[in-house]
Amino acid sequence: MPENPPVEATVTLSAPTAEHRSDGLGIGAAGPRLSWVIESAPHDWLQDAYELEIRPESGPIRTTGRIDSGESVLVPWPDGVPPLRSREARTVRVRVWGGDGSHSEWSPALALEAGLLSPDDFIAEMITPAVPELTRPALLRTSFVLPAPVVRARLYITAHGLYEAEINGTRVGDEVLAPGWSSYHHRLRYATHDVTHLLTEGANAVGAWLGEGWFSGRFGIHGGQTNLYGSHTGLLAQLEVDCADGSRVVVNTDERWRCAYGPIISAGLYEGERYDARAEFDGWSSPGFDASRWGAVQRVDFDATVLRAPTGPPVRRVESRAPEKVLTSPSGRTILDFGQNLAGRGRMRVRGEAGTSVTLRHAEILKDGELYTRPLRHAVSTDTYVLKGGGIEEWEPRFTIHGFRYVEVTGWPDDQAPLDVTAQVLHTDMRRTGWFASSDKLLDRFHENVRWSMRGNFVDVPTDCPQRDERLGWTGDIQVFAPTASFLYDCAGMLTSWLADLAHDQYDDGTVPFIVPAIHVPYWTPAWAAAVWGDAAVLVPWTLFQRFGDREVLRAQYASARAWIDLVASQRDDDGVWRHGKQLGDWLDPATPPEDPWLARTDAYLVAQAYLAHSSRVLSLIARELGEDADEQRYGRLADEAREAFVRAFLVPGGRLASDTQTAYALALRFGLLPDAEAVAAAGERLAELVGQDGHRIATGFAGTPEVCDALAEAGRHDTAYRLLLQQACPSWLYPVTQGATTVWERWDSILPDGSINPGEMTSFNHYALGAVADFLHRTVAGLAPLAPGYRRLRIAPRPGGGLTHASARHLTPYGTAEVSWELTGAALTVTATVPPNTTADVDLPGLSVTVGSGTHRFERPWPVHPGDPSTMASQD
Repeated sequence: MPENPPVEATVTLSAPTAEHRSDGLGIGAAGPRLSWVIESAPHDWLQDAYELEIRPESGPIRTTGRIDSGESVLVPWPDGVPPLRSREARTVRVRVWGGDGSHSEWSPALALEAGLLSPDDFIAEMITPAVPELTRPALLRTSFVLPAPVVRARLYITAHGLYEAEINGTRVGDEVLAPGWSSYHHRLRYATHDVTHLLTEGANAVGAWLGEGWFSGRFGIHGGQTNLYGSHTGLLAQLEVDCADGSRVVVNTDERWRCAYGPIISAGLYEGERYDARAEFDGWSSPGFDASRWGAVQRVDFDATVLRAPTGPPVRRVESRAPEKVLTSPSGRTILDFGQNLAGRGRMRVRGEAGTSVTLRHAEILKDGELYTRPLRHAVSTDTYVLKGGGIEEWEPRFTIHGFRYVEVTGWPDDQAPLDVTAQVLHTDMRRTGWFASSDKLLDRFHENVRWSMRGNFVDVPTDCPQRDERLGWTGDIQVFAPTASFLYDCAGMLTSWLADLAHDQYDDGTVPFIVPAIHVPYWTPAWAAAVWGDAAVLVPWTLFQRFGDREVLRAQYASARAWIDLVASQRDDDGVWRHGKQLGDWLDPATPPEDPWLARTDAYLVAQAYLAHSSRVLSLIARELGEDADEQRYGRLADEAREAFVRAFLVPGGRLASDTQTAYALALRFGLLPDAEAVAAAGERLAELVGQDGHRIATGFAGTPEVCDALAEAGRHDTAYRLLLQQACPSWLYPVTQGATTVWERWDSILPDGSINPGEMTSFNHYALGAVADFLHRTVAGLAPLAPGYRRLRIAPRPGGGLTHASARHLTPYGTAEVSWELTGAALTVTATVPPNTTADVDLPGLSVTVGSGTHRFERPWPVHPGDPSTMASQD
């Protein structure tokens, strides 16, 4: 096929990626979608065509030829190229052409290798110790002989519970808390490891540590429950080795394996871990170890059809932090202050006599100088290490995680100083994609607090908190936070996996559980239909589509989203208003008393009706994207009906809402529920009045908090939005920052202004939900927002205010780096914007509305704008 005339290759590409994976090993799709990023290109560059080269391990190379298309994100596997089969490896390269005649060379290659794509590929059996010891992790092992040098070896492994694998004495991989937590009876993720370098001709051994984790350990609320998914942990492993002599050796878990109980005496996600190094088995995962005294294992019934390759990265150690201070409490205890509330665990290097016990107790805060553990409820959060003696010993727990800033250390040997304990930060190993900065240090620290709360709660499942006896995947929390999360980190793979669990755990009638993966918890199970929380079925997939350009997540979740909206529609009263069941409403608004979180000031049924209208409208848009024309019309009509019913029920004479609150007006404005421009203007003014009457302090909970600043801004009241945003008095976003917070709190006043701890049972110091306003910082304060799915089209529209003199946001979009920064100097506003190749941007500045192509652009506009100018971006109180 003829190519364009030769043009200097000024276009460079990244290596392709497959699906939402950062690597291509163990991919779970036979025909994975491919993406690439244009790393450099001429100004205003748009892709005109691409070509893929797919090279198998043997056989002919396949190329697609030039395909006229501008698509470069999640591009479907090419027609005419055979899909991957289990274990099959290929390399993929891409080259592109621009509409200006420019072209690239071939990109670096992506190494793709399929995992085991069929249940029939798994011959391994799930095994467990024949004589289980409750709460005590086991060691399982086997040995084998390879007849020749190793050419290629793969370990496919998972567990009911948690595992760490070893081959010939060496740890396999670097993930922790594997395989994570999923709706085990529907989906169990397995990992694929290249272990070629760990094996050798002759004698070899493979083994694994096996703990309870979420599967059968104590977990839940009010102390939790055990055996939530089953009474026995289990290991499933399949090692496939290709040798140089052409033979293949498969070593899999079966009843020939042996087991023993080693140095981990107990381990629980809430309890912590107790480890006695004197009980270690030296060389237990190496060849030649004598396991004749080890016990037997037994087979566990297991359905291999639930096995899935992961769609996102695993949990890993992502950072190590040394303590910032070593404190001595009034009672004489030693407490380490790591300066940051985080999720993870301690790692110690210690030397002492055999039998010496060193204990680490964890907590988020101090009270009167002592470790304060009441907010942990029934989570013990204590790790103990018993030394074996004989030199430096290094230890970190395997099967637990804590939320903490402070660690109390007892039992440290007196003759070893200083204390050598670091904090290992654990979370899903997502790539960071978002940054924000401004001239206000408190605002910047708040943004960091939001990011740290996300890090502490994105531990395989998006949880509410990482510290107390809860740590559950509450659907409402992630529903409101998903836009912020999608800016800060590439969480598409992780949330896609979580959404699959949501669909599996959804009730037959469409009810969405409050918690996903769903477990039985007192009061909250069985679940009932509740707005904000159940709406995660519709709004989280829509957010992933908007931010990552993934239309397939809409398709995968479509039945779930429809089931939710159909259920809610069926529960409406005769007047079209959804008043069914006990609604959580605007959960934890500042007026909520500590003893009763249900007493928010906004009518919970107003919140529910607003969400019915909004989610129905979004579902209509989803149907349009999927070509479901009849559903588009159907759910569009439902949205109209819900909106009209909202007006009849909640808009009272005089133009006010029945609930005269910040949340009520914010939802009505943001969800487009008001009947005309006059009502919209009146609602905007009333919202601004209410904020002013509240002393420009926040008066919203989970439902209103993500919307209130946007509602004010869209009503032309940027001044009020900024005064609310930058307020430091309690309750406000910045109040916790002034109190030394390093994460977002569950309550606006988790620490009261007098310095005491909120007495409520729910008093977490690491909850991301109220940090959802950070997306307003990105989109409005800095001025960087998506206009088309995946940021294919950007909006550059900063709205300075609040006395800020500069602000910026940077985001690694699926197309490359986008950035906006602005600065006020004298009477001028200077805006600098970077637009990635293959995208465009709409620029909206005072007196300027223009569309620009890729590259870096600089704009200067007069500031402040004259109050009478129609382009005024900030009004005055």
